[in-house]
Amino acid sequence: MLTHPTLDQMASLGLNGMAAAWRALAEQDPGEALDRNEWLGVMLDREVAHRADKRFANRLRNAKMRFPNACVEDINFTATRGLDRRQVLSLGQGGWLKAHEQIILTGQTGTGKTWLACAFAHQAARMDYSVAYARMPRLFEDLATARLDGRFPKLIDKLARVQLLVLDDWGTHSLTDQQRLDLLELFEERYQRRSTIITAQLPVSGWHQMIGEPTIADAILDRIIHNAHRIDLKGDSMRRKSTKPELTTTENAEIISQDQ
Repeated sequence: MLTHPTLDQMASLGLNGMAAAWRALAEQDPGEALDRNEWLGVMLDREVAHRADKRFANRLRNAKMRFPNACVEDINFTATRGLDRRQVLSLGQGGWLKAHEQIILTGQTGTGKTWLACAFAHQAARMDYSVAYARMPRLFEDLATARLDGRFPKLIDKLARVQLLVLDDWGTHSLTDQQRLDLLELFEERYQRRSTIITAQLPVSGWHQMIGEPTIADAILDRIIHNAHRIDLKGDSMRRKSTKPELTTTENAEIISQDQ
């Protein structure tokens, strides 16, 4: 059997998963050897898994999330902050992504909004959805710069196409006329086509006033709120509950790595 030339051909074709399976199978005890059909099945399964892992890693890297390692499995339900386990685990199944719905996370600083948003985004990437993360102040800066240098249509198109967009720190300041129009254009492009996660300290009841101009505020909120799953986090900052030893351990990443 031409083991090495075959492995070289697999490598040249980018079949790294199949090559790894080949090596593992070749080291098996001859008495436990699989037949040729079983070999092929194992190699194909390994290649599929390898490519899925690679896509997932690429999606996480491209998303540039604040907490890329946050995940649904590590969510802390013991803290008193109003988290509904059933709701969270249901959202973890991803049905809201298929339905192009939104998640709105509100609460005081330090209650875990950003971490939870990243956990849901991590789950979406695991399910093979494209993900992007942006803080609202920085997003408005990028949009303004793109408008000046002619990249605005391309940037809006990029934001409109991503399957899950995480908008962090929503409502930290009132909007200018141009920022209102930019938001309206973005949500118009995404409406009923893509999903969005929004985190905000400002309660939803204050969003209309924050946006400003009533007609545009109505249009923007109509595209966000009516099909959104809301999670309103209660309580004080979880950072205050962390003791010094917790600052040097990673046993509970959620408590240590909270949103600002």
